[in-house]
Amino acid sequence: MRFRHPDGSTVHLSYCTNVHPAETLDGVRAQLRDHCEPVRRRLGRDRLGIGLWLARDAARALINDPAELRALRAELDGRGLEVVTLNGFPYEGFGAAEVKYRVYRPDWTEPDRLAHTTDLARLLAALLPDDVAEGTISTLPLAWRTPYDTDPGAPRTARTALTTLAQRLDALAELTGKSIRIGLEPELGCTVETTADAIAPLTDVGHERIGICVDTCHLATSFEDPETALAALAAAGIPVVKSQLSAALHAEHPHLPEVRTALAAFAEPRFLHQTRTRTAAGLRGTDDLDEAVAGRALPDSTPWRAHFHVPLHAPPAPPLTSTLPVLRTTLARLVGGPVPLTRHLEVETYTWQALPAELRPRTRTQLADGIAAELTLARDLLVDLGLKELP
Repeated sequence: MRFRHPDGSTVHLSYCTNVHPAETLDGVRAQLRDHCEPVRRRLGRDRLGIGLWLARDAARALINDPAELRALRAELDGRGLEVVTLNGFPYEGFGAAEVKYRVYRPDWTEPDRLAHTTDLARLLAALLPDDVAEGTISTLPLAWRTPYDTDPGAPRTARTALTTLAQRLDALAELTGKSIRIGLEPELGCTVETTADAIAPLTDVGHERIGICVDTCHLATSFEDPETALAALAAAGIPVVKSQLSAALHAEHPHLPEVRTALAAFAEPRFLHQTRTRTAAGLRGTDDLDEAVAGRALPDSTPWRAHFHVPLHAPPAPPLTSTLPVLRTTLARLVGGPVPLTRHLEVETYTWQALPAELRPRTRTQLADGIAAELTLARDLLVDLGLKELP
């Protein structure tokens, strides 16, 4: 979906296909047929943006066979789908029964991460619509905090890899005329957990093609103030490459037994749901939600937020709620001003099938309805900010 900003530029809205995990090229094609095109039809649009997730094997198949890449581009066109952004964070196995810590490997100290991201950049340059000159890719925020934070050589290795990537992106732009930019996506528990954590390493790399991806669920779970966070990035000259529109789980009164019971329903075995609370002494947290609800790992006199991407249009029932207000504030700052701070927005609720059983979509139709409702909410927010939806 495309929108005209008051400054005349185009802002793109998509949804991320990591909600339909597939490891192979055939699986990606099935996503387009079974999920993405039905969502587009529900929205009554001739064109729908998707934030494509290409696992390692799917990406390599496209790199190794230009005919397959051309065929994928043609299929996207034929189904009324367009790609201006990729989710390069998960490498493989995102549809496994247990993902947890595995999603953080390989990290930016490992050659496979650089190789995969280079592949994604080449693929995105080929998949971009003819009238779009810039693509974006979100990626791992360097590494999970251990053992990275205790390895004195890790920051230098990661910086070298990102610098090499930037040089490759420059060469790709010269070759194709397409500018691909990469955004580190701060995430709870990683060495770059907050937007503030991103400033030093990105300043160190110092390249316009390497910036940040602001995920509004992660921002909220870290209790970051959107205005302060975005102002600090702007002051440091760090570009917001893209933003993922998502909402976290919020518990205002975690000391109450009924709140603990409600939270426990969201503790599940597939993904990490890092949980945080803000105290007078600073941020406290656990790596997963079950650690928080099961005992006294966290103080419970202040609100808790958990890294669980809940559907934007359907906050959980009381006594829980979502951090949709943080998304609204962030979006207003990103695209509500005279000039947009980013032009690529991506709804990223990948946890539909991890929701408590009574909230989980049971059919493809229900899932498509839910994704379409999320995109409708995001569209309405953009229109309220003065953007005009384009055909």
